[in-house]
Amino acid sequence: MAIGPPTALADFGTRSVLTHAIMAFGFLGAATSALLVEGQIGLVSFVAFVNFTAGMWICQSIHSLGSTAAGVEYDGVLDEVLNYVR
Repeated sequence: MAIGPPTALADFGTRSVLTHAIMAFGFLGAATSALLVEGQIGLVSFVAFVNFTAGMWICQSIHSLGSTAAGVEYDGVLDEVLNYVR
């Protein structure tokens, strides 16, 4: 049994798209909790989702810097999505 990351996540672009998708769901959760949940619970869940999204943004930034240092060509997440569509 091999131990390590799944082979589907070996490509930097795939990991980048996955990270951006997680950020989008986190931001969607923040907007949903801000608009639909009332009171203190709504405020706390909004702040938690925003903080989670900000943390994922920092993770993506560090991930991009590490891949740039390793010599991987990266033009942004939109180009990666367009490569999947083509």
